[in-house]
Amino acid sequence: MAWYVVLGVIVLAIAYVFFNYFRILKMSEGTAQMVEMAGIIRSGANTFMKTEYKTIAAVVVLVAAIFSLFVEKTSGLTFLMGALMSSVVCVLGMRSATYANVRTANKARESLSIGETVKVALCGGSISGLSVQAFGMLGLVLVLIFWGGVKVHDVGTGFLASLECNPSIMRITTYSLGCSLVAMFNRVAGGNYTKAADISSDILAKLRHDMPEDDSRVPNVVADFIGDNVNDIAGNCSDLLESFVATMAAAIMIAVTIYGNAVGAVTEATFTATTIFPIVLAGGGLLGCLLGLGYASVRKMGNNPSRELNLATWISAGLTILIGLGASYVIFKDVPLYDEFRAGWLSPWISSVLGILSGIAIGSITEYYTSTDFKPTRALAEMATEGEAFVITKGDAIGSRSCLLPVLVIGIALFVSGKLCGTYGIALSSLGMLAFVGATVSIDAFGPIADNAGGLAESCHLSENVRTITDKLDSVGNTTAAIGKGFAIGSAAFATVSLIVAYVGNYTAVGAQPVLNMASYIVVAGGIIGGALIEYFSALLTDNTIESARLMADEGDRQLSVPGVLEGKVRPDYNRCIEMAAKQALKKMLLPSVLALLIPIAGGFLFGVEFVGGLLIGATVVAIPRALFMGNSGGAFDNAKKYIEGGFLKGHGKGTAAHKASVTGDTVGDTRKDVVGVALDIFIKTMSTVANTLASVFSHVTLIK
Repeated sequence: MAWYVVLGVIVLAIAYVFFNYFRILKMSEGTAQMVEMAGIIRSGANTFMKTEYKTIAAVVVLVAAIFSLFVEKTSGLTFLMGALMSSVVCVLGMRSATYANVRTANKARESLSIGETVKVALCGGSISGLSVQAFGMLGLVLVLIFWGGVKVHDVGTGFLASLECNPSIMRITTYSLGCSLVAMFNRVAGGNYTKAADISSDILAKLRHDMPEDDSRVPNVVADFIGDNVNDIAGNCSDLLESFVATMAAAIMIAVTIYGNAVGAVTEATFTATTIFPIVLAGGGLLGCLLGLGYASVRKMGNNPSRELNLATWISAGLTILIGLGASYVIFKDVPLYDEFRAGWLSPWISSVLGILSGIAIGSITEYYTSTDFKPTRALAEMATEGEAFVITKGDAIGSRSCLLPVLVIGIALFVSGKLCGTYGIALSSLGMLAFVGATVSIDAFGPIADNAGGLAESCHLSENVRTITDKLDSVGNTTAAIGKGFAIGSAAFATVSLIVAYVGNYTAVGAQPVLNMASYIVVAGGIIGGALIEYFSALLTDNTIESARLMADEGDRQLSVPGVLEGKVRPDYNRCIEMAAKQALKKMLLPSVLALLIPIAGGFLFGVEFVGGLLIGATVVAIPRALFMGNSGGAFDNAKKYIEGGFLKGHGKGTAAHKASVTGDTVGDTRKDVVGVALDIFIKTMSTVANTLASVFSHVTLIK
């Protein structure tokens, strides 16, 4: 019954998503030049996604066939469902953003009102955010309904071979893995595309030719606009959807492990309650987001965009907490609870609230270190007067300093959750952080929509009043994007820890205590290698992006040397740069994505389950602070540049030596925050999901013993 109630909430949310989508379509796009430029951006983004998904589809079908033929018959279908749900969200989010960007710029042009303009951008962002939560849940709920929930004692068979597994667990993990694989491809390809275009555009305009950032004479500008959509919208949607699904899957898998290993100590009623609660909590969060974002869409907004966006988030989080309290009482009050529930029926709720509070705390910490409203970023802007070396060094120090508090928050929340509710509490803490993901992704998606709107206002030569409004939204959007990246990294940390806990339970024999011996040389060896892999993966992504950016900058220079282009009399060949960005991104996405799949598989079959456990822990311990450093230093670099461009550093405006030093810092930070930092979280989640999917197989098939 609970699953059908949640399904009703999902359907309601999807209906609201399409209501907003068609509401956006009905709005005017503005002048003929705005319509033309928006059409080029939309066409380029659609072409890139179509080309990318041809590769993704081939890999997805191949992997699905392997699962159904050699592991468990239905697991290939659930893998396809996960990939489909993630893909639908990516495409829907990106299309809505490419419609909302020009309409946001036009609303600023027509109304000259910040409040009215914010509403349009947030309406476009809410399509992405609510889609992430609704479609992510839709697939998992359908899997549970179609196959009658979760069965502990069951054996699956493949069409050609049968590797020992629990088909209920296999369906859940393969659904999550389908989401994860699409996220990996989208983040790697989208990151390469957007930052190659962005870095090359900045180098051409600000460093080589002293031109405005989004000047339509720069050939790389439109590719940069497109990149905002394919990475910050499509890539981010698939990233957070994958985290959200992974935490629900981990909570259910841990519930199965506890019931299977308790040997009669946990009743079937308690087991049922522990498998239902994660879905109900996520459904309550979706309802909270729907109400919070709905309220934001109808209320009269003022001239403080940050306050309006924060209000929507706080309402969504508050309602999620209240609904979670009611759900915890109804589901757990009448069932026998085992000893680990130290606060009775409140234990699951408290664990989830710790996750919610952690998400808010990590967002606030990220804002402090990356926003121009606070000391660190302002100090970085002031350091630009001393030159590039000082900017880079100071930015690195800010990034390193920013790691401690988020990691402390994560560690304390996980420790307290484990004390209150055992390993199940750890999974619920992870899920709590993502229970209102619909709101956080909506606010995050506001950023690239506002960024594109500002770019369109400049490239289409709209009035200074319009540009003032879009610049204000863009500045807020930079901060929301930085907060979103911090939230994505924090949620990935929570999700990966819960997946590692679930992984150990998945290969532990029935009746035995799930334990991973950290003193074992096998585990230590895996941990060292896992940490080193993070560094290699970071270098691989950085090299790929900077090489693509160099090629695009050279192409842009070649076009600007054509008579008439620099003077604005001849239109540059935008399509040439768009094709270059797409070609390079698609060419370089396969190796990093496949590595995330193959590393745990090779490690498991060669060295066994304990080695993979160490691999996951080592990779996670290195990746979390590394990703935080990358995201926060990059955000600080970006906003320090914006601070100088806004004229807040007296005597050092656009075109000065200090401004050029800050542009250098921003160029360094671009690859960090939008390529490496955001890809690391998917890398560790994908490896953990693969390990969970094949845990029982590794425990029976190990070549080197």
